[in-house]
Amino acid sequence: AFDDFIFAFFAVEMVVKMVALGIFGKKCYLGDTWNRLDFFIVIAGMLEYSLDLQNVSFSAVRTVRVLRPLRAINRVPSMRILVTLLLDTLPMLGNVLLLCFFVFFIFGIVGVQLWAGLLRNRCFLPENFSLPLSVDLERYYQTENEDESPFICSQPRENGMRSCRSVPTLRGEGGGGPPCGLDYEAYNSSSNTTCVNWNQYYTNCSAGEHNPFKGAINFDNIGYAWIAIFQVITLEGWVDIMYFVMDAHSFYNFIYFILLIIFLALRTSPVERAFII
Repeated sequence: AFDDFIFAFFAVEMVVKMVALGIFGKKCYLGDTWNRLDFFIVIAGMLEYSLDLQNVSFSAVRTVRVLRPLRAINRVPSMRILVTLLLDTLPMLGNVLLLCFFVFFIFGIVGVQLWAGLLRNRCFLPENFSLPLSVDLERYYQTENEDESPFICSQPRENGMRSCRSVPTLRGEGGGGPPCGLDYEAYNSSSNTTCVNWNQYYTNCSAGEHNPFKGAINFDNIGYAWIAIFQVITLEGWVDIMYFVMDAHSFYNFIYFILLIIFLALRTSPVERAFII
């Protein structure tokens, strides 16, 4: 009901302005940009009401509802001035946005070429490895916080910083006890005190199915690469992404992230400060 009242109020206002100023002409109602915005929103609202009366659902018209708060801009002079200034600065930001897109594109291509699929690397059990029936192990080694801090390994053809030999030793008593030192041959299913380091058998580094952070961080394609680059230039959590690719590919991958921060993060900071001022 309140929405209907607001719509009726703006519709009546539009009609009154048209009668007082005229409709067409330089100084008439439709000669002002803000009035044209009001006119478009009111006409779209009328179309929506007419479709509702005929029980016709047209979602494209209903999306115009999100523009209704913009009608308040024309009633608040200070807000109108602010929006006008922001619109005037958009052409000046064109070169900045073009530079950002160019850097995103170049760094995205480099990231995809170097690290596509590598953040899915995990340490798996060998294919011919058979487990006792009483032992239930995961297909690959998983950390306590597997989603945000997985154990990403480097395949033999790469030169990453972490291999499957670095998988930590399994600890007894649910992870809170001393390290387990026995191997498979010493396993005794009838003894509850047997502490076998099953983690030592996760020796096969190969590509799995999952990327870090619920699959959001990876360089498998240019779209996901841009998401990772955007997180890096926000300077929030970028170190984790850098460590992921260093573990999977090469120690020298840090150069990529340092250059990315220099070209984007540090260059966009003055622009942010200018907008704040």
